[in-house]
Order: sequence, then C-alpha cells, then structure tokens
Amino acid sequence: MIRDAATVILVRTGAKGPEVFLLRRRKNASFMGGAFVFPGGARDEGEDDLRVTAARELFEEAGVLLATTPVAREQAVALRTRTLDGEPLPALLAEAGLALDPDALTYFAHWITPSIEPRRFSARFFVAVLPEGQAPSFDARETVDECWLTPENALACAQELALPPPQVRTLWEIARAASVDALLELARARAASPHPILPRMAPIAAMPGGFALLLPWDPEYTTAGTGDSAPMAADHPLAVGPSRFILEDRTWKNVAAPGSTTAG
Repeated sequence: MIRDAATVILVRTGAKGPEVFLLRRRKNASFMGGAFVFPGGARDEGEDDLRVTAARELFEEAGVLLATTPVAREQAVALRTRTLDGEPLPALLAEAGLALDPDALTYFAHWITPSIEPRRFSARFFVAVLPEGQAPSFDARETVDECWLTPENALACAQELALPPPQVRTLWEIARAASVDALLELARARAASPHPILPRMAPIAAMPGGFALLLPWDPEYTTAGTGDSAPMAADHPLAVGPSRFILEDRTWKNVAAPGSTTAG
C-alpha cells in the first residue's frame, strides 16, 4: 500500500542566500530513522488537499503555522502544544479564529518510495517561506534536532546529516536559486511539468554495495531497474543532472550514469 504524504521545504533568507530548515527524526523511527529531513508526513483522513496535509505536518513537527492571518509566536506555541497532546487541529484553529493557508505552499516535486521499501509513500514536496515572527523548533517526539543550512552546506554535510536521497536531490535542485524569490519562481516552473520521481533499485556489481537507485531519466532505468516504474523522457524539463544514487561510506551520493553528462 502506498500512502499519500506531503513534505515542506521551509525556507528563509540568510546571509548567504536561501536557507532550508531540516529536522532529525528519532533513531528508532520506523521510516528514515536518524536522518535529517524536511518536515512532513502522511495524509490524514479528510485531507483532500495535500497542501493541508503539508501545513498540518509543518505545524506539528516544526511549530510553524501557515495561516491566512498573522499569528503571534506565543499563540502558535500554545496551539501546537495542545495538538501534540491529541486535540484535533481543525477544532483548535476554529476556536482561535484561524485557518490554514494552502496558498502559502508552492508545489515543487513528487517522490514515490521505491518498491524495495516495506513502507511506501507518494509524497508531494512543497516550498513555504517562514512567516514573519515565527520560529520553527523540533517537537521532541518524532523529531529530536534541527538546523538551518544553505543547500550547499547541507550537501557538504550529507554524511553527518544522514540525508536520504529525496533530500539530497532536492537540495541540489534548490541550490540553483540565488534568492527565496528565485526559488519560488523555480518551483512554479517545475509545477508546469510535474512528473513523479520513482527510483528503481538496480543490482550493479561495480557500484558500492552492489546496487544503485536509478532515477526515471537514467539510461538504464527501464532495463536494469526493478520494481514499479515511472520512466521520464530524456528531454523532460526535470530530467537534468545526475541520474542515480549510490550508498558510499554510509552516505547517499547523487552521481551520473557512466558515459552520461550532468547538464543542468
């Protein structure tokens, strides 16, 4: 079973350009345990718009409330404590006269967990800008640490952060944006040509660990990959850069297929 999910690439303007917020999942988590990831999670019943899922998960995991009206930091903290203690968020927002703002989220990507994984998600990634006056923080339940980093610095610390492939690839993509406005423009351009990113496991003896994860435009995606597939044409706007992942020194690395270029 593949569950719908949503993830938020929370960004702010830093001294050296856009910075991205990452949370470390607890080590014994059933999915991506110990890894630094973007806030996110599975869709709840009744959430027909995955942007609502994204906004709810961002609030629960990071304490950032994307609302249609400004929210004081103290109010957001109080509401978050109550929802983490089990009170339903829609009722809490109605009580406070607030509403989630789906339009604060801009579609960026769609990742589907490979067939080899026991737990699978069809996750939409959205970009959101940190609202003025709010400050994210881990929840000390599902997440146990946090950091703001530029995409370049996050990639340089990929091993220390235990970044999973979707985070590595997304950070590589957003590193091309010199400002938050440029990142939002990039997201809107990507939304015009959406395509799911469904990696396929390929046994390749020459690779570290004897395998690689192939992205949909890799030249061996359909011939060497195993499991479910969603191939992408080589001229698709998203089919740029390194097309496969290898696991080397406990670090996921996005690399080019032998003999190919890494345009983009």
